This record gives sequence, structure tokens and C-alpha cells, in this order.
Amino acid sequence: MFDNAFSVKTSFYKIQKLFYDGGTEIKMIFKNYERIVFAGDSVTDVGSANPVGDGFSESLGNGYVRIIENLLSAVYPDVFVRVTNSGISGNSTRHLKDRFDRDVINLNPDYISICIGINDVWRQFDVPTIPSATVYPDEYERNLTEMVEKSVKVAKKVFIMSPYFINTNKEDTLRKFMEPYIEICKNLSEKYGCEFINLQELFDNYCKFRHPTFIARDGIHPNPIGATLIAYEFLKHCDFDPHHIPSL
Repeated sequence: MFDNAFSVKTSFYKIQKLFYDGGTEIKMIFKNYERIVFAGDSVTDVGSANPVGDGFSESLGNGYVRIIENLLSAVYPDVFVRVTNSGISGNSTRHLKDRFDRDVINLNPDYISICIGINDVWRQFDVPTIPSATVYPDEYERNLTEMVEKSVKVAKKVFIMSPYFINTNKEDTLRKFMEPYIEICKNLSEKYGCEFINLQELFDNYCKFRHPTFIARDGIHPNPIGATLIAYEFLKHCDFDPHHIPSL
């Protein structure tokens, strides 16, 4: 028992010494005072200040953007990363494209994340009597291409997070309509050297264990658990180390 206690105590002092002597090497891509701008629709917005949420915690909303900022601040107190939420509920690529310069490019971001497309598809189902509200795949590709081309010129890295529909029935009509939009995101990521984050695949894998309603009752808007899945998946693409030991 004494030996075990001594071992635990020794390990604690080793960790403590590492903390004060410099911590672990920072491999995460974000550096001091760099800025990440998250552009998107309601999945990104979630109650954030509009058109741009920045600075105080409540302005970032209560979705995955808020959780990303929480994790960065909690795990990396030695790295000051500015997180900005440029999501607006109800936006399609048509809306986001029109405000992209003002709400994204002109903010001088170091990193840009684009998560858009659900409303481009959804309008085909919730307002079928207004076909002009729908953004079909060809226009979606044009709109997204324009935003990506602007982004890669100013940002160190651009992330494209795919649209999705959280439903394990792959034959569901809305789900099948989403597939070409996801493929467009993947293809543009490859073409322009962006980081592709397949949220449909993320949720499909999770739903092998739990029912879709556990993370999103309508299959679209994730609850805090679903938002945490998005946040953690995003950070995995940024070399985020949950075991990071900060340096003084």
C-alpha cells in the first residue's frame, strides 16, 4: 500500500513539474490571437448575436461554436484563440453568399469554417409551393464555390462541414436529396485543399448506438449532445489534444 501511495505521489509531482517547466508541446493548429470564423445557418447560429457573434460568451450562442470555444479555453488556457459566430438561422447558400464579404472575409479570419446546405434542401419539403426558395444542387455548387474561392485566398485553412439529415433510414426522401449536396462539399474540399468534415457520416456512426432523436428531435437541429459531437469532430481535424498540459 505504501509503495502504491508513493508511486501515485511521485507521478503527481512529475505531472506538476511538467506543468511548471513548460507543459506539453502545442501541436494544435491554432496559435495565439488567431481568429476562427464559423459561417452557417441555424445549426451554427443557435441564439448567437446577429449578424456576427463575437467576444462575450453569450454572443456565441449555445451550439457547437460555443462548445468549441469552451474546449479551447478550458484545455488550452495558454493559447488565446478568438472564436466568431457568423451563423444566421434560416440561411441557405444564397443568403450566406450575399453577406459573406461583410460577415466573414472582412473580419480578417485566420481560419474559416463553412457549414451550410440544410436549408437549400429543406425548402424543397417545408415550402414546396414556393420553388424559388429552393437552392438546387447546381446553384448550391456555384454559391459554395464562390465562398470557398474567397476563403482560400485569405485563410490559412478552410473547413467545409457537410449538410446532413439525422435519420438511419437511408431511403428517406429528404436524406437521399441531401446526398448530392454532401458530395459537392467533398469534391470542393478536394479541389481547393480544404478540410472536409462529413457530419452525415459522423451522425450515422453515432446512431448505430443511439436513436437519432437522442441528439436531434427533428433530424436537423442538434441538442447539446449533438452539438458536442460536431464540436469534437471539428477539433479532431485541428490536432486538438484533450490531454494538453498548459505552460506558464
